Amino acid sequence: MTRTIDPSDLQPNEFYRYVIGTVGPRPIAFASTVDSQGNVNLSPFSFFNVFGYNPHTLVFSPSLNRHGHKKHTLLNLEEVGEVVINIVNYAMVEQMSLTSAEFERGINEFEKSGFTPVPSQRIRPPRVAESPAAFECDVRQTITTGDKPGAGTLIICDVLLAHFHDSIFSTSGAIDPHQLDLIGRMGGDWYCRAHGDALFEVTRPKVGIGVDQLPKSIRNSAILSGNDLGKLASFAALPTVDEISAFRESGTLNALFDEARNGCQYLPDLLHMRAKQLLAENKVQEAWLTLLQTGSF
Repeated sequence: MTRTIDPSDLQPNEFYRYVIGTVGPRPIAFASTVDSQGNVNLSPFSFFNVFGYNPHTLVFSPSLNRHGHKKHTLLNLEEVGEVVINIVNYAMVEQMSLTSAEFERGINEFEKSGFTPVPSQRIRPPRVAESPAAFECDVRQTITTGDKPGAGTLIICDVLLAHFHDSIFSTSGAIDPHQLDLIGRMGGDWYCRAHGDALFEVTRPKVGIGVDQLPKSIRNSAILSGNDLGKLASFAALPTVDEISAFRESGTLNALFDEARNGCQYLPDLLHMRAKQLLAENKVQEAWLTLLQTGSF
């Protein structure tokens, strides 16, 4: 069953709950800005992402509040078009949340939240010392989407300078997601954490055979999942008959064949279950060689 909803049938704030409950997890732009008098503001925004890398472009959007008023971040950017986009990790989440309260304009959220301001090198707003990464940005363009409560203003930012904690780098010099420990915004009061078992790798695919070219018995398997089929479909070509025969003669699957011969299990199911285990270990070629032992291709 599918529930289909027309946004025009609901109040904007009602449909908004469905959107933010399903579009996620969303990264958080912890934006520090200043007004023309130098007063500092620090606020989080989960309408945020990377928008290109030549030039390096970040975007985020402060929405008009429930009264239809501009948020202090946007008012500041209209006066001083500079912002530090600080990245939020798990160690910062509770303090970061404090800054989302509707303080009066001019109140310094660095002080309210206990974060440490560090002078930026290229722009006027300070960065957050506790943030594992921070991007000093110049605002290139703003795009307003409406003038009613909830309407957004897209802030398009050029990255001028970046700061990274040494602790988030791996020995190879790449950013280590295990050390970074990012969080993401979900719907309601929910967040998620990119840590531990929540992190996994998906190998970038080459042009493979595609799901449409999988043998029907595999494509319609009751054991293999959509993710399993995706891994199989990314393979460049099916193993040859000689490769399949050599794999069988290696004795790797003898226990499965014996079990099937003794009437304990149906051989195709055994092969599919074994292939599923191999795919979980990213042994795609071995999974293919296992699946094709029934001669059903």
